Amino acid sequence: MKKSYFICLVLFLFSCSKNKHINKEENKGADSVAIYIRLIKNETPNSKRESLYLTKALALAIKQKNDSINRNHLLDISTTYLKEGNKEGFETSSNLLFKESLESKDTFYIAQYYKSKAEFYKNISVNDSAFICYLKSEKLFRIINDKLNLGSVLSYKSIIQYTVGDFVGADKSLTEAYQQLKNLNDKDKLYIVFTMMGIVASETKDFDKAIQYYTKSLKLIDDSTKDSYKKATCINNIGYVYQNKGSYKEAIKNYLLALRDTTIKDNDPELYSLLIDNLAYCKFKINDLENLPNLFFESLKIRENINAQTLIVLSNIHLSEFYFKKKDYLQSQKFANQALKLATKTGVTRDFLAAVKQASIVDFKNSSKYKGDYIRINDSIQDVERLSKEKFSRLQLETDEIIQEKDVLEDKNRTLLYIFIITVALASLLFVVRAQRARTRELLLKQAQQKANEEIFNLMMSQQSIIDESRNKEKKRLAQDLHDGVLGRMFGLRLNLDSLNSSDEAAAKERRHELLNELKTIEQDIREISHDLNREKLVLINNFVSIVHNLLEEQKLLHEAGVTYHIDTAINWDKIGNAIKINLYRILQEGLQNINKYAKAKNITVEISGNSENVFLKIEDDGIGFDVSKKSKGIGMQNMISRTNDCKGIIDISSKIGEGSKIVITVPIETKSLIIEEA
Repeated sequence: MKKSYFICLVLFLFSCSKNKHINKEENKGADSVAIYIRLIKNETPNSKRESLYLTKALALAIKQKNDSINRNHLLDISTTYLKEGNKEGFETSSNLLFKESLESKDTFYIAQYYKSKAEFYKNISVNDSAFICYLKSEKLFRIINDKLNLGSVLSYKSIIQYTVGDFVGADKSLTEAYQQLKNLNDKDKLYIVFTMMGIVASETKDFDKAIQYYTKSLKLIDDSTKDSYKKATCINNIGYVYQNKGSYKEAIKNYLLALRDTTIKDNDPELYSLLIDNLAYCKFKINDLENLPNLFFESLKIRENINAQTLIVLSNIHLSEFYFKKKDYLQSQKFANQALKLATKTGVTRDFLAAVKQASIVDFKNSSKYKGDYIRINDSIQDVERLSKEKFSRLQLETDEIIQEKDVLEDKNRTLLYIFIITVALASLLFVVRAQRARTRELLLKQAQQKANEEIFNLMMSQQSIIDESRNKEKKRLAQDLHDGVLGRMFGLRLNLDSLNSSDEAAAKERRHELLNELKTIEQDIREISHDLNREKLVLINNFVSIVHNLLEEQKLLHEAGVTYHIDTAINWDKIGNAIKINLYRILQEGLQNINKYAKAKNITVEISGNSENVFLKIEDDGIGFDVSKKSKGIGMQNMISRTNDCKGIIDISSKIGEGSKIVITVPIETKSLIIEEA
């Protein structure tokens, strides 16, 4: 009998909770629903205005689109209907929530639906349906790893298990609930868990552990809300443990401590009636009859005013015990009969069992009948509890087996996934290795080719140096010939002409005519030497230009793109070092190669120009182009940049998709040591 009264102290502490699962950014359509929900929260429960707001909020929510905001509103509405006890409103709103959650595959709100459905069944004492719904909600919250709501559901489930006498199952659920909640700092939910742990421990006669749990609950209140109502409730629970333990004086101390809060009488008459009834009962047990039976009657009056029928039965039983001890058997039988009559009317089996037990003690005439009824009903209750306990254990076992099978399947799927990932990774790695090897071979071949080309070019440049040296020697020889031959003849002619200037004879005139013819011959010799030198310069001007010319002509022959090129003849290649010539040649070669591979160009323009300080190379095409900011630079482009940097030059690469590409390279001229010619 004590269990049913004791659990009522904490059942009203449980309320539906929901995770802040969504961001409260309400759209225009949902805003009206949100306004009505806020108005509902400010209204007195079960008032006409609250019912009106609920009806309007539900009507609007039915028309809204299926999104997380509307599902959150439907959960608020169904929770409020549940608190009001409005079955029709609760079923309409919760079923709509379930439908929308299934459509959107929203596991969170499906779990919330089962959680509120379980509360509905618990409120109407359909414990098996409540237990099944809690199991479904628990399973879904496990899937999404929502520790807060999972801990809450486990604590609610423990109440059902406790109610049917499955104390081991209740303790297991509460232990796991604590594990889920302990690191979340939600003191309200931890308070409920510790309180239920205390109830279960008290029922199993582990009074010391019960007091420890209630003490933890009390500490949570002191550390968080300083809620005087919760504090008084918790102290009452501790006193009740001492009362069950038979430590009535300790129980009295706790009841008196709770009653120091004078606001309880007005703010919570039910709790106040519990405190003074428990206080009176403990005083009665130690024969401290001060204010007795007045405290019993005060408690009874309050309970009659608030129509707390189960507690009225308890008050009548306590008064019957009091008068029986006072040997006032008529009064004792009167209150026992009143308790029995009310318990029969309410149909609460445990109330009826407690009333029958008391009647069997005080009603000597019908004692045998009452004892028989008590034994029969008690056995029936125990059978029902045992069947319920077995049923719940079976449901829990089946659920655990389903979860275990699911875990096994998940492990198998995970193993297959790992095998697939490893296989793909190995195949990819093998492909990458082979591709890298092929690329490495290609790079090695390119490097070897480049090295060979450089060696050839260096040989050509070396040959050019030999040619230059030969040219210089030839120039010196010609200079000597001019100096020793032509100039000597001209000097002799000048002396002869000077000697003839003073003579007017006919022979002198004829001699001057001969000398003039000799001058014409010398003039012709000089002209032929000059023409020979100019032809040599044009042929031997610098072999670099010839190499570039051959490269571009080869491009024309071997590739489809047309090539237009111009090489500035004013460039003094003698002033440009061989290293610059090699790098310019390689940059041009690499640029043409890139165009042939990637650009799909129809026309290519190459221009080599210069001034006294710089030489310029421009390579332009009308191909497909590329995004300069996104294109990763390959080894070819890197080589062009590197060669430009080696020449201390500047490279400008510009391109757009579909508009071709242009590369402009500016290299400063490094002046060679000029050859000092002898005058």
